[in-house]
Amino acid sequence: MRSTSTLADRRGLWAFVLGVAAVTVGVFLHLPMFLMGKAMHYRLAGMAMEPEMVFGMAAIVGGLLVAAWGLLPRNIAAQRAAAADIVVAAPEDARLGPAHWSLMVVLVLALVIDVMKPASLGFAVPEVGREYGVPKATASLLSFVALTGTVCGSVLWGFLADIYGRKATILLSAVFFIGTAICGAMPSLAWNVFMCFMMGIAAGGMLPVTYALLAEMMPTRHRGWSLVLVGGLGAAGGYFAASGASAVLQPIFTWRILFLLNLPTGLLLVLLGVFIPESVKFLRARGRADEARAVMARFGAEVREAPAAGRGAGPDHLPLQGLHLVGKLTALSIAAVSWGLINFGLMLWLPGDLQEKGYSIAVSSKLLAESALIALPTVFLCAFLYSRWSTKWSLVTMLALTLAGLLLVLRLELAHDGSPVVPVALLIVGSNGVLAVLLPYTAESFPLRVRGRATGWVAACTKGGGVAAQAVSIAGLVPPMALVAAFILVPVLVGTALISWFGRETRGGDLRHLDAEDAVTALA
Repeated sequence: MRSTSTLADRRGLWAFVLGVAAVTVGVFLHLPMFLMGKAMHYRLAGMAMEPEMVFGMAAIVGGLLVAAWGLLPRNIAAQRAAAADIVVAAPEDARLGPAHWSLMVVLVLALVIDVMKPASLGFAVPEVGREYGVPKATASLLSFVALTGTVCGSVLWGFLADIYGRKATILLSAVFFIGTAICGAMPSLAWNVFMCFMMGIAAGGMLPVTYALLAEMMPTRHRGWSLVLVGGLGAAGGYFAASGASAVLQPIFTWRILFLLNLPTGLLLVLLGVFIPESVKFLRARGRADEARAVMARFGAEVREAPAAGRGAGPDHLPLQGLHLVGKLTALSIAAVSWGLINFGLMLWLPGDLQEKGYSIAVSSKLLAESALIALPTVFLCAFLYSRWSTKWSLVTMLALTLAGLLLVLRLELAHDGSPVVPVALLIVGSNGVLAVLLPYTAESFPLRVRGRATGWVAACTKGGGVAAQAVSIAGLVPPMALVAAFILVPVLVGTALISWFGRETRGGDLRHLDAEDAVTALA
């Protein structure tokens, strides 16, 4: 069977391989600078950049362009026109096979790597400030620009996924990951800031593309729990990987190792791309019918005519229009911003707050790693509730748990005593549950032709809250954790209320019913 790759032509394949090789070589040319700092405990601040580092950066930029050229399709306008009337759907009662399970495993690993990148910033920022001798607000520029990059990346990759295909965007983001590893060897804070922005762009696109791909490849009756399980395990696993790497490696190699890990993890993403299928719709639009049939045979999918609007659909599965569409978009966006305030605001500040309370880097990292480990079983509960009970009320329940965690953090800060384990664990459980359910619910709520963009927008909102939080950090106006928890309670409450009112049940619904022209027009 021919490879179901986006690199169907030999020219594109070799261009992509050459681009990845150039980016990898460019990163390796920066490693001597890192190793030179071993005698000074890897403190590189103020050192002059070596000529090979400049050459390495040029190789990275050139490699990215060549890899992007090899991945992106030709005749885009014709392909979009050809894809307009193609509807691919898995049989209602299709059984899960090895192809489905392998896809889920691969995408979980991809999301772990993706979530790990921005989560590492919370552990790196305090050490960055100490090495460069800058205030905490200045060091927070790393988090701010990285999160700004994720907002841009979520919108950009969501748009590209609808035009160029799901797999191409995943592979291209992996190449970006590899290139941003040089942040760990940069002797200049300004270069660190720039590379964090690029890392954010790479990280921002993985979630919406993953959910869009899974929503299109999984059988209807298995779609809900598989989306939640993959997203939840990826989110919890990514935070656990970041905190674990910080606890084990940062005391030895300083904060720089957290960025240098982008090299092996990025290469792993590229290798995992071999096991990720391209969208059948995309393959058919490119005229690669044999490959499309091979993918459909592996995943039990078939090509059908799109059902007439509303035919065979219950009231909860009809296209959203008017006030209901605006209300649901607003509700999901507010919930997403709230999650961003927690995950990229409160949770990024928490390691530093714990250190100010007397905890060491290793202890605070271990505490958060253990809390993330406690949160892992919640993913399975979310998957069960989402697929067996209710998609809408599962999201509301996770938001309620998040509220409980915020209240316990508020109580902990006001009481000035007690263990932070339970409040932090509950907050991580709730916020991970929100993310595990939020994006799958979004992916099941919008038509195929705009699914990548809609999911990308909500994913961008998850980072938007973090951008706002980090802007506060840069201004040096970070309030006490008690005030932070109290402030975040408000949008979480509003988002919960709006989703309870405007949300629709999507469990067991055929996504093709969302493809009515009026829904597409309303969203566009």
